[in-house]
Amino acid sequence: MDPPRPFFKRCVQDLARLVCRLWLMVFFGIRVHGIENVPKENGMIICANHQSNLDPIVVGCIMPRRTNYLAKETIFNFGPLNWLLEQIDTIAIDRDGMGVAGMKETLKRLKRNESIVLFPEGTRSRDGEMIALKPGFVALAKRVKSPVLPIGIDGTFRCWPPGKRFPSPGRIHAVIGKPVQPEEFSGLSDDEIVELLASRIKSCFEKARHLRAGS
Repeated sequence: MDPPRPFFKRCVQDLARLVCRLWLMVFFGIRVHGIENVPKENGMIICANHQSNLDPIVVGCIMPRRTNYLAKETIFNFGPLNWLLEQIDTIAIDRDGMGVAGMKETLKRLKRNESIVLFPEGTRSRDGEMIALKPGFVALAKRVKSPVLPIGIDGTFRCWPPGKRFPSPGRIHAVIGKPVQPEEFSGLSDDEIVELLASRIKSCFEKARHLRAGS
């Protein structure tokens, strides 16, 4: 079970999840595969590929548990957006990585058995394909004893590619893979950890693309 939130935050989060889930179902016919792979308790790091601005909404809505997001601190400068980010428990990180404050807050929430959402590619894909993962997540993966949950998303690029002002209706598929357990990172170099996670996310992504093509 996830730790309780203040009543007002729970109301904002539950309302946002309900509205976004309905939106994803009606306009994008979202399909989720592998939901049984989501750990029911304890902290976890959720890592997905990043095709579009729709991806954080997709991940937050398909998870049966509440999630915490990481976002660059610069986007907190806009008042209304800053308020919303705070209500959905977003953690501010610096441009070059998590930074000391971001790392401490992320570790604190994982120790409280919460889940953290990362997009380790670091930026949206420019063509819908996966790009190389940035190693910023490696320090976190090494320090915590939490499983890493890989997710592959396909269809969000077609619906809302970078540079397009508004999303278009389409079909989205998300595949949740089996968690990468902490012991699987043991003894691996940073490059090997990046390669391991990239292969797990890519496997989910390719399955999501295959399923979307056949739907």
